[in-house]
Amino acid sequence: MKTNLSSQISLTRVPARYYRPENAYEQSVLTRFEKIPAIIYESADEGSRWIAGEIAGRIREKQASGKPFVMALPGGRTPQSVFKELIRLHKEERLSFRNVIVFNLYEFYPLSSMAFSNLTYLKDYFLDYVDILPENIYSPDGFMSKENIFDFCLHYEQKIEEVGGLDFALLGIGHAGNIAFNSPGAGGNTSTRLVLIDNDSRKEASRIFKSIENVPDGVITMGISTILKAGEIVLMAWGEGKAGVIKDVVEGKESDSLPATYLQGSNKAKVVIDLSAAYQLTRIDHPWLVTNCEWDNQLIRRAIVWLCRLTGKPILKLTNKDYSENGLGELLALYGSAYNVNIRIFNDIQHTITGWPGGKPDADDSNRPERALPYPKKVIIFSPHPDDDVISMGGTFHRLCSQNHDVYVAYQTSGNIAVGDEEVIRYCEYLRDVCDRYSPSDHTVKQKAEDIIHFLRYEKVEGEKEKDDVLFMKGTIRKEEARAGARYSGITSDDHIRFLDLPFYETGMVKKKDLGEEDIRIVSDLLKEIKPTQIFVAGDLADPHGTHKVCLDAALAAIDQMKDEEWMKQCRIWMYRGAWAEWEMDHIEMAVPISPEELRSKRNAILKHQSQAESAPFLGDDERLFWQRAEDRNRATASLYRQLGLAAYEAIEAFVQYIPLR
Repeated sequence: MKTNLSSQISLTRVPARYYRPENAYEQSVLTRFEKIPAIIYESADEGSRWIAGEIAGRIREKQASGKPFVMALPGGRTPQSVFKELIRLHKEERLSFRNVIVFNLYEFYPLSSMAFSNLTYLKDYFLDYVDILPENIYSPDGFMSKENIFDFCLHYEQKIEEVGGLDFALLGIGHAGNIAFNSPGAGGNTSTRLVLIDNDSRKEASRIFKSIENVPDGVITMGISTILKAGEIVLMAWGEGKAGVIKDVVEGKESDSLPATYLQGSNKAKVVIDLSAAYQLTRIDHPWLVTNCEWDNQLIRRAIVWLCRLTGKPILKLTNKDYSENGLGELLALYGSAYNVNIRIFNDIQHTITGWPGGKPDADDSNRPERALPYPKKVIIFSPHPDDDVISMGGTFHRLCSQNHDVYVAYQTSGNIAVGDEEVIRYCEYLRDVCDRYSPSDHTVKQKAEDIIHFLRYEKVEGEKEKDDVLFMKGTIRKEEARAGARYSGITSDDHIRFLDLPFYETGMVKKKDLGEEDIRIVSDLLKEIKPTQIFVAGDLADPHGTHKVCLDAALAAIDQMKDEEWMKQCRIWMYRGAWAEWEMDHIEMAVPISPEELRSKRNAILKHQSQAESAPFLGDDERLFWQRAEDRNRATASLYRQLGLAAYEAIEAFVQYIPLR
């Protein structure tokens, strides 16, 4: 059973010599813009294994000399795969942590519950699974009085010195370039202290606290100077979501506006990233600026789009001079002239556009992204949460239904933890009033509604597992919103709206289980039943530890099990993006134009998900509502097509084909 196929998706064919140079000369040429050593791995798992191996080696060296190994650890999603590998090394290879001393990099302040403590996070994901001595774990206290904070911070620094200083600092990085909670403006001489959480960091922390309103005002964080004193510093980042900040940190100027750039001044620091997080580094994104390229159609398309943006010209107006003055003379040598390259790429991009996402019947499909036959197609849209379908491909969803394809939508998780308590109270009050009107003598349902209301208002303890009754109500709210959105998009049969409720998600807490055989079996059973000729899956690769990735892995694992079935051989699989980002132009293989009327219809379908409006938990670090994010993203894609000299559309939804691995 292959449970991590999404990590093997390579949207860009990156020659290994770009990230694994053959010799020191190639290394110096390729990395000449890089100011911190960057080690690039093909996947987050591979990079995490390397980091865990480094830590394990240092621990064993210290054990051999009878000394403690002192390390600072962060929270957040980024280190989860490193922690998982360290736990494996402990259980399977007898790596002991009894000589390890851990310092928590930061702690939120003031805390209302230990459930939201970063120390609790470290225990839940790592420390409770190894044999580290409890007295060797040091952390700021998120409950201490304000009067004690200054003295505590001094003592925290002194304790680090008493145990011999940090041997190893493991760091994540925020989107604003912060390490720990040293946010823009932090000086390089800072030590452990209480800081107010800046707006960007608050948005990121809202994932832990469910909403930005619940994030504490401050955090006690280890300072930059303390981190820089560590014997070894590893900053890690996984996924496309970190690609922009990694480029700025590795290739930009040292500045207090981007605190992670202080690592440029340390010969002990290195950056460990996967190919997705490395995507915007010059040697990966614009290799023609540092070396001779292995040109394929995708890389040529990327280079032309880059050149169009650089010059402000559409494709067909680019000249030989534009190419030669901007590092693309190789293309002139290969194709003879700018015109030859221009017309090839213009036609290539033009052929991605189709108003028939299910294929146009009785049409020549040789230059269309989808086949004309079979028609109509049996389509399954997999939606990780109960609203990703309409947010991400609502226009295409509607188009498939209106063009008479047999469309099913499968909601992979219940999304129950992403419903606010006030929504449940509102629905329970409605249920109570209905009972009073139509069944006043039956007290069972009314009493259940009253019990839930009372629990949520007066008894609930934040951070504890949700009660089953509350989870049922929250899941039901999302389920009925999903039905409404799917019906509005054109599905007429309830049998075509499926709720898979994959078990990995149903923990009642933010922390989920690993993808398991039962999850994959549920998806497989659906595929066997329907035998689709077209599948849409959420291909959001920005967060390698998120629910979207697990849902994608579940779908791809099921597809992998059946890839040799005759019906699956005739099935085409398309990946869409979520509300957070769109596919890069060099990846897009199908672009579905959306008219102004269809865009309004898509907005209305999204608005059926009322529980996911302004007050919903886990809205992320984007202040726009989901319909606003979706419209801005779709309009931006259409604008890029227009800038390249293609037709002007109101909006475009974009897709990339997935081909099962052989």
